Amino acid sequence: MAKEKAQDRDRDFVEMIIKEIVNKPEDVKVVRTVDELGVLLSVKVDPEDMGLLIGRSGSTAKAIRTLARIVGMRNNARVNLKIEEPEGGRAPSKTGTRNVEDVMGELGNL
Repeated sequence: MAKEKAQDRDRDFVEMIIKEIVNKPEDVKVVRTVDELGVLLSVKVDPEDMGLLIGRSGSTAKAIRTLARIVGMRNNARVNLKIEEPEGGRAPSKTGTRNVEDVMGELGNL
């Protein structure tokens, strides 16, 4: 049991960090899989929290990846972090969105 818990430290650590960053911690899911390449931590968050998780220019995601690798090294494992995009791709921007009719109308006015 103690060895099993030691192997899940990376998952628990990453989950704790992400829950402290996002607005909807109840929607955070971290799944740990192991294969011949090492440990893969797949992260899912609420679509509205993706920006907080990734950070400006990916800085937050990069920092979390670095910390996950450090924890993995302490447990002799190669850890990678995958942030899964929400279903349907990225959420549309709430400001400045246009549809096909708007663009066609603008073209007609030229």
